[in-house]
Amino acid sequence: MICVSAPAADLNRSTIRRRILALAAACLLLGPLSSGAKADSIGAARSAYARGDFVRAVRVLTPLALRGNPQAQAMLGFMYENGFGTPQAYVVASDLYCQAAAAGNPFGQAMLGLMYDKGHGVPQDVVLAYKWLDLAAAHASRAQRSYYLRLRNAIASKMSTSQIAQGQALALGWIPGQL
Repeated sequence: MICVSAPAADLNRSTIRRRILALAAACLLLGPLSSGAKADSIGAARSAYARGDFVRAVRVLTPLALRGNPQAQAMLGFMYENGFGTPQAYVVASDLYCQAAAAGNPFGQAMLGLMYDKGHGVPQDVVLAYKWLDLAAAHASRAQRSYYLRLRNAIASKMSTSQIAQGQALALGWIPGQL
């Protein structure tokens, strides 16, 4: 699954990078687990990540992501985006985020939105960045929602009212399983 769009502008990269790292660490360490063996594997990946054993985290997440687990796809996308346990590869990260986002994973949706905002692995597009962050906020837990809304609003601050309306319409028309 490849995401495409039209060009747009960037947020303050150092601020966003710090916030992404803090959010990702919280999501990786504190996010809800699914049931059964997948939960054990996701938990093992989180433990490895927390210990700084990024290579092990990637090894645990990869088979789950390949089998379509959206939580693993989002977590593995973060590992590829930042070069943790694997070479940094924005295209691979954005593809993993696309898959997780299409499945309705809020972290994957938020990270895909930020990738569109930065133009990492996908063309820059503030409308699509807004769409994915709006969806992330709608699907997130209460604790994550306000953070995703702040990110969405930061992107909205550099958009026209017409672009915001386009982003809102895309979010309202989104169907799970589609980009």
